Amino acid sequence: MRLINRHPDRPSRLLLVILPFALVLFAYFTGSAERLADNPNDKLLPSAVQMSDAVKRLAFNADSRTGEYLLWQDTASSLRRLAIGLGIAALAGLCLGIAAGTLPLFGAPFSPLLTVLSMVPPLAILPILFIVFGLGELSKVMLIVIGITPALARDLEQRARDIPVELLIKAQTLGASTWTLMLRVVLPQLLPRLLISLRLMLGSAWLFLIAAEAIASTDGLGYRIFLVRRYLAMDVILPYVVWITLLAWLMDWGLKQLTQRAFPWYEGAAK
Repeated sequence: MRLINRHPDRPSRLLLVILPFALVLFAYFTGSAERLADNPNDKLLPSAVQMSDAVKRLAFNADSRTGEYLLWQDTASSLRRLAIGLGIAALAGLCLGIAAGTLPLFGAPFSPLLTVLSMVPPLAILPILFIVFGLGELSKVMLIVIGITPALARDLEQRARDIPVELLIKAQTLGASTWTLMLRVVLPQLLPRLLISLRLMLGSAWLFLIAAEAIASTDGLGYRIFLVRRYLAMDVILPYVVWITLLAWLMDWGLKQLTQRAFPWYEGAAK
């Protein structure tokens, strides 16, 4: 049998999923044990005990200066910024995508503009955002919005253009106005694609958030990572990176489940 036609069964698939993570953990802790055996004060590869102690200190012991539990405070601040940014970007991208993909008079000027804006590196304009919006919450949210909205809008615009013309003509034959056409025909087709596009953009959204928090913030996951880097506190940095990765995975899983349950008919819902 050709390799391309071989598929793992359920137990084998589970083993293949776990294997890469197990190998990475084995390599890390082996290297950590060797470095700490040579130098107990080594900070590059902290042991599991050191990272566990750091997590306990940040998550379950109140900070002596602020009285806050730093891990949970940072998580809440970052998730709030991310949720606001993603929400605004999703709404703006959906509106722009529907308009540019459905209305030729709107798409003619705005489609090229969206293409150009999607090519602008968002981190390159971060100083401009700080100058225009200040160093508060707005600039961090706007970086996420500006960073992912053009890409979302372009993807939804293309999906709107892929809707069969026969479907649009039939709706108009039945008396649908332009507004009704967009709400009753185009919008239902684009909503599942919006959720899938958000899943694809989650990594970029986290990147923009961490960058903004690292430069100008007083709390947040990105702020904490860049604050402790000066002390080479890898026992804090590595758990924070793992925690961010877990949060991103949970968000991706939640969007996938929402897509499957809300739009089971959509061809990409199960991916």
